[in-house]
Amino acid sequence: MSPVNRRQVLVGAAGVAGALAIPSIAPQAAHAAVPAGFPTYAYLGQPLPASLAYNPTGELIFPCIRGMYDKISGARGRYYLYYAPHDAPGGICLAYGNSLSGPFTEYPANPIISRTWSPYYSVSHVSSPHVLWNAATRQFFMYYHGENTTTRLAISSDGIHFTYYGTVLTTAMVPGTSETTYARVFEHRIAGLGNTYVMVFMGLKSGRRIFWGWSNDGKSWQFDPNPLVSPAADGQSDLSGPHLLYRNNTTYVVYHGSSGDMFLTEVGNNFDKEIHLGVFHAALSGAPDNNRSAAPSFGTDGGVQYMFYEAGQRSSTKIAVARAV
Repeated sequence: MSPVNRRQVLVGAAGVAGALAIPSIAPQAAHAAVPAGFPTYAYLGQPLPASLAYNPTGELIFPCIRGMYDKISGARGRYYLYYAPHDAPGGICLAYGNSLSGPFTEYPANPIISRTWSPYYSVSHVSSPHVLWNAATRQFFMYYHGENTTTRLAISSDGIHFTYYGTVLTTAMVPGTSETTYARVFEHRIAGLGNTYVMVFMGLKSGRRIFWGWSNDGKSWQFDPNPLVSPAADGQSDLSGPHLLYRNNTTYVVYHGSSGDMFLTEVGNNFDKEIHLGVFHAALSGAPDNNRSAAPSFGTDGGVQYMFYEAGQRSSTKIAVARAV
């Protein structure tokens, strides 16, 4: 099947352990009202230890939180938190904990995936891990980039030890792009496509926009050449770090804007809409956000909703967690 124009073809077709490492920090409310009935998230703290054995660049990005308690036995904690340094050498890292409010313990053998994996590739860096539980195969599918033009897939039965699968997205698959990266994958079916999964990612094409693709098995993908979400309606120049959210019987994309805040757009269950709804989460002016919040990952623990996110300006980013208030 060739790529589709969602506006022409798809119209009408039929998401996670005790007290934080810094428990004295009081929640700080977001600065803006959240559209579409979503909760307001308040900063809670930083889930990772202040000193990490592996942190070669002093910056950490792109958290992905996943519950293990209902998927495998013998896990190191109820929840696994994946993250990575951004710049070279990067490296996919893991921490684990028993509550989404923290604390999390650094896996002693980080990185679990490095920038060189013989004989498959040797690149300047790998980063932006996103882990999907593939219920059909009872395996963890990890999507990550290296370089920024290439999204790769590795597969695991325990969420720690991975086998390399291959490349699933490159700029050649989305004509006119010079970057295709920061991908997240979700189980989501769109009528008429015969798919099980969708991927949302950042593509650089006349600026950074949110693009998407679809797959039946999470391995072989097709991509729409047209952006799913563009920045102008948000008053932004660039967008990145998308994540799907479901509420009100419809589907939204939350993403980082160039201003530093996160924004929300309704795309509909068939990805045939682009209704911009404004600021989803406003970055704190002080630490740790310092006017920049990005790359959210969501989970629920004990009925409480949490958001893990990338906080701070580039080159000094940290992993932060906020909870619904």
